[in-house]
Amino acid sequence: MSTPHIGAVEGQIAKTVLMPGDPLRAQYIADNYLENVTKFNDVRNMYGFTGTYKGKTISVMGSGMGMPSIGIYSYELFKFYDVENIIRIGSCGAYTKELELYDVLLADAAWSESSYVKTQSGKDVSITYPSEVLNGRILEVAKELNIHVTTGTVHSSDVFYRENFLEYKEIRDQHNCLAVEMESFALFHNAKILNKNAACLLTVSDSLVTAEATSAEERQNAFTRMMDIALGLAE
Repeated sequence: MSTPHIGAVEGQIAKTVLMPGDPLRAQYIADNYLENVTKFNDVRNMYGFTGTYKGKTISVMGSGMGMPSIGIYSYELFKFYDVENIIRIGSCGAYTKELELYDVLLADAAWSESSYVKTQSGKDVSITYPSEVLNGRILEVAKELNIHVTTGTVHSSDVFYRENFLEYKEIRDQHNCLAVEMESFALFHNAKILNKNAACLLTVSDSLVTAEATSAEERQNAFTRMMDIALGLAE
């Protein structure tokens, strides 16, 4: 069995999948954290791997950038490969000075102007939510690892380069958004309609408040605390 975008066959993908946006980050996790690794996907170079972490099975696969991309991959994983849990592990831009570079943020809601949900399901909503159970498990693992995690609403945006008609401060203040990313709104919706579980664990890669930023190499390789937490969900 395969789909138009994933070349795996039945049984190659674990019940829990970690999804960084960058397929090279998926490769990095497979190379540096997993044992007994099998590559299950390289269609469009969107790498996917299954392996074991501390003796437990887990998969990791890139999602690409933006809601249309993660919308396709997460839907196919949930619908056609019997995946139960997807944890997005990505980067975000801080909307508040309280979040510093490399801080870890767990989304408890995603607000968006996106038309993804309306187009996919005909529902006019602006907020989607992760699995409370999955978020609870993530916080338990973080506590065991003594890693501080901030929780809050994220702005899930369709646009990276926005014209200056709307300041991030307006979005932050009107919708209580702590940071911005580009995928969780669609991921949470797909999980809901397919009766699955999704979460979004982020590392602050830049700040709209201070203008600080990490490099592409740092984003690929240095988000280790977030990875340690997410890998703790292997089953």
